[in-house]
Amino acid sequence: MPLIPGEALPYFENMIYLPMITQILERDRGTIEISSLKLKGPYINIVERALKTVRADLKETNTYARSKNMKLIKKGKDGSFTDYTFIHGGYVDHRRYLNVRLRNRTEELINEYFVTTGNQNIKGATTT
Repeated sequence: MPLIPGEALPYFENMIYLPMITQILERDRGTIEISSLKLKGPYINIVERALKTVRADLKETNTYARSKNMKLIKKGKDGSFTDYTFIHGGYVDHRRYLNVRLRNRTEELINEYFVTTGNQNIKGATTT
């Protein structure tokens, strides 16, 4: 029987990925703002809406984690792996994540946030 309940694992993973996504999107917003694009507004709006959603999800995750006495500790990084320690209800679980997997999953999640936030509030858009 695993020490960390299965229902807590998505929250632990959110605690890993959502801060990374926030950092990436904030950096990308800055890059867009200083870029030579003629129409920066639409791109900035997409990034801002995604950031707003990510921050709301992170707030929900942190609230859940606090209520369940969950803690995530990033132990270290070597060439290929990043080590994390999950603490839940007094139990400790050490996990290693492949850095390539972290990058790929972060990219997948950013795509999902862009799709869900990009489809909101588009005036004149029709669905087929």
